[in-house]
Amino acid sequence: MNMDFNLFMNDVVRQARQEITHAGFTELTTPEEVDEALNKKGTALVMVNSVCGCAGGIARPAAMHSLHYDKRPDHLVTVFAGQDKEATEKARSYFTGYPPSSPSFALLKDGKLCTMIERHEIEGHEPMAVVQKLQDAFEKYCEEV
Repeated sequence: MNMDFNLFMNDVVRQARQEITHAGFTELTTPEEVDEALNKKGTALVMVNSVCGCAGGIARPAAMHSLHYDKRPDHLVTVFAGQDKEATEKARSYFTGYPPSSPSFALLKDGKLCTMIERHEIEGHEPMAVVQKLQDAFEKYCEEV
């Protein structure tokens, strides 16, 4: 039974990773990759991915749909909470003033946090409401593509 559950969870994790990378996000799995990605010039959208239902049903689809907009972040990256623990911890060190939250989104500009969309702003909301929050942030902090 435990082996079946582990296989199931590995499948869920693999699907969650593929879903977001297929949308154009680069997966960061080490603290060094996080530092390199988040210290680049320009804007970066970080999705803290997870296997919870609100990640799969709301956050990942919202992330994908939000990118169909005139203004978008220069860089799209993701860390996976509960899977790539050190990378996630390093990413969260950039989110000063916010408690750990997954799923969540952080928008940074030149390595500095501009805004966060936390789990409580995702869970229980319609995907299009989260898309709107993301696009509002893009409008405020990003350049036209």
